[in-house]
Amino acid sequence: MLARIIPLALLAATFLATGCRVEQKGTNGNDDVKIETPLGGLKVKTNDSAVVSDIGLPIYPGSTVVKQHKDNGAADVDMHFGDFRLRVKAVSYRTPDSPEKVKAYYLKEMARYGDVIECSGHRAVGTPSKTREGLACDEDGKSHVTISNVPEHADIELKAGGKSHQHIVALEKEAAGTKFGLVALDLPSGKKESN
Repeated sequence: MLARIIPLALLAATFLATGCRVEQKGTNGNDDVKIETPLGGLKVKTNDSAVVSDIGLPIYPGSTVVKQHKDNGAADVDMHFGDFRLRVKAVSYRTPDSPEKVKAYYLKEMARYGDVIECSGHRAVGTPSKTREGLACDEDGKSHVTISNVPEHADIELKAGGKSHQHIVALEKEAAGTKFGLVALDLPSGKKESN
């Protein structure tokens, strides 16, 4: 026990010496953490309903949140240091409906963000193969982001947006229906998005 307390105390002392502020809030099983330093910070929110409302995609009718262990099913991670900013909002669901039915629903819903591409194994399925903002299916191979609880080996991914701001729906067929993840992703970008 003492071996765990000493490193935490040293870490806290280091944060305080550098002007770092750490806040943790927890209500109704939600654990929110905020760390601010003179160089930047990190915020993590786990309130399912707040994260879902910020993703910008509706919940598929009749689906239920997939929770890992005792954790909530959603997360909003916002990390910023100077001009660098990475933000990931994600939540996973299950439905007894088929992947085809869920895909059809989200193809319509994602159209508000522009072109929607369908990907399988980092390759485009059909057309368009790239959004007007330059997002392609092979973007994952260049800067892979693994999001806990969202199907990592999705059968199909629907993507809309550009290279630095994306909406993703990952679909995975299960024996009793479909597991799917909703993701809003803001990646650091040193380049202007191409057409």
